Amino acid sequence: MLILGIESATAQVGCAIGGHEGVLASAHSSRAKRHAEILTPQIDFVRRQARIELSEISVVAIDIGPGLFTGLRVGIASGMAIAHALGVPMIGVVSLDLLAFPVRFTNRLIVAAIDARRGELFHAFYRSVPGGVQRMTDYAVSSPDDLASDILANSAECLMVGDGALRYHEVFEGLRKVEIADPGLAYPSAAALVQLAHAQALREEFVKPWEIKPLYLRKPDVEINWTTRESA
Repeated sequence: MLILGIESATAQVGCAIGGHEGVLASAHSSRAKRHAEILTPQIDFVRRQARIELSEISVVAIDIGPGLFTGLRVGIASGMAIAHALGVPMIGVVSLDLLAFPVRFTNRLIVAAIDARRGELFHAFYRSVPGGVQRMTDYAVSSPDDLASDILANSAECLMVGDGALRYHEVFEGLRKVEIADPGLAYPSAAALVQLAHAQALREEFVKPWEIKPLYLRKPDVEINWTTRESA
């Protein structure tokens, strides 16, 4: 079984291919607002690096958010098109889960935080369990100060990961028992997407391409702007 993973929920866009043998190839790029023009050549590059044909893909996995609206739309639309063309099922994985998974070996509470723009963060709390991580809270969106209050209310030592933690580092660095993970872990990983999707594939947790639902947590900016103008 070969899985193509597409990750585009943040400023970084990435893809990876893997399966029973692990991740065979992956690539990531952080060229802001260029997801649409980067993704297709990137998929072809990773395919060639893995030395496979696209027709050999058995499952298409995508990051379903939360994240930046435009990036999510590009990744989801591309993944659905490929899955439909190949006649294969899909698997959706939440971006915050993808952030937490690479730091699963810590014994501290994991706080995954993605920059949601407009002074807000998408976030969730996790703890390490054998084989991965377990989410402890609902997926949420709030201000950095509100998230800091939630962290203070928890007595455990915390490891924060994600571009949201880096952007608002001044809010969190002063908190006792809080450490911010390395910038190299700031974005969801396409390799982690393939790994998590593979575990779901073994459990046959597939969906049809038209059943994929993005996790936005709030309305897109353009809809909020129109609502504000109508209220005015």
